[in-house]
Amino acid sequence: MTTTPTRRAVLRWGAAAAALVVVPSAGLAGFVWADAGRGNVGTLRFRNRLPIPPQLDASTGAALTLRSGESGLLPGRSTPTWGANGAILGPTLRARRGARVSVAVTNRLPETTSLHWHGMHLPAVADGGPHQPIAPGATWRPTWTVEQRAATLWYHPHLHRTTARHVYRGVAGLFLVDDEYSDTLPHDYGVDDVPLIVQDRNVTRDGRLDEANLGFGGLATTGLLGDTILVNGGYDPYVDVVTRRVRFRLVNGSNARVYSFGFADHRAVTLVATDAGWLETPVRCTRLRLSPGERAEIVVEFEPGERVVLRSWPPELGGNVLTQRLAGGDDTFDVVQVRAAATLRPSPAVPERLTTGVRRPAITVAEPFRLELGEFHLNGAVLEHGRIDRRVAPGSVERWEIRNPGQNVHNVHVHGASFHLLDRDGAAPPETERGEKDTVFVPADSTVTLAVRYGTHVDARTPYMYHCHLLAHEDAGMMGQYVVVGSGGVAPAHRHGE
Repeated sequence: MTTTPTRRAVLRWGAAAAALVVVPSAGLAGFVWADAGRGNVGTLRFRNRLPIPPQLDASTGAALTLRSGESGLLPGRSTPTWGANGAILGPTLRARRGARVSVAVTNRLPETTSLHWHGMHLPAVADGGPHQPIAPGATWRPTWTVEQRAATLWYHPHLHRTTARHVYRGVAGLFLVDDEYSDTLPHDYGVDDVPLIVQDRNVTRDGRLDEANLGFGGLATTGLLGDTILVNGGYDPYVDVVTRRVRFRLVNGSNARVYSFGFADHRAVTLVATDAGWLETPVRCTRLRLSPGERAEIVVEFEPGERVVLRSWPPELGGNVLTQRLAGGDDTFDVVQVRAAATLRPSPAVPERLTTGVRRPAITVAEPFRLELGEFHLNGAVLEHGRIDRRVAPGSVERWEIRNPGQNVHNVHVHGASFHLLDRDGAAPPETERGEKDTVFVPADSTVTLAVRYGTHVDARTPYMYHCHLLAHEDAGMMGQYVVVGSGGVAPAHRHGE
């Protein structure tokens, strides 16, 4: 069933979100509390080998065919799903910095969709957002030159009002960028360099994906939170490792769920990269919070013969106790079991310095951009395709002051740009968030400040998007548009194409 937000629905969801500010009556609170909690710890057997998506070289001309299929997600059930070149998810595209990329995307789905290259710096006409729809039976052929350092990026649909449904059904995949530093860390794909695309789903008794709350239902103001965890499209997975150190590429591909990744035995891991690429120096940590769309790379050491579970612990979401409960802040999930071989091949230690040139850039625009996150709107407005909200100068660096005054959780993803966190609520960000990023979590009742560096592809007519990456919020219109032109600053709104 198609879920298309209307103005009346947005107002209803806003009223539901506003209700989170106060604690409900004892009877209602008890019902909501009991109904909201989720988890799977102790229920999995880790009986299925982790699927590893195949690789395609995007620099030699890759082809993706979006189509429907059937996936055996849960035992004894067949689930209708969508994917790229398969029944669910898609291949891992790969290209080196400086390569000319060409991808032919053919839509064999029954609906118009699009395919956005999340985190890629490329011309707006190739971005794959709402302005590049692909009709059923059509083929879209974007080309661009890879102009950024090594990073774990991903692709997914981005058509307005259908993004949540199309991603939920399974259209997504990785796009890995390599550069001269790529071989410094474990890099044998699928062996000691393992992708983990983590998503949550709800599955009905007859095996179908439950889409009932893809928008909002009752007080579920984040959109859908599922109780079935899939990794790379697989359920109840384990992964065998044969080397002492393994690099995991974590991708939060969920519609709305925020994860706090860490191992069940609380071991420390080494964070080596955030959304937009490697840190200059690695960071040791035991927990790593990722909101929808965020990525991270970690290197983990294992002992011969051990088994340990990667888990998502209850994430800190801000706001009051009811916000925390309803948005998944009390949920704990086992994600994947790691099984180390009896004998492990040695691995080199993680270098003390990983790369260079990742320092925070200097602000070049005098006036900051202030962005208030409302309940499903930005600065009081919802997306209008024909309205350009901002104009910026190529390569400029702007201070963004983002405020979330409500009791809903949000995040912000900026297309065609990357950024550094300057502060959270006036304090320095944690070490795990000091790398270069393109998506930032903004907890309830909080503020974040960014230094956003825009790309250099000038196009006064075709916009990039900035938006909340909780997909139900995005579909409800929580998006803005900017164009890169020859002069900076905020311009009066005008119609797209004028």
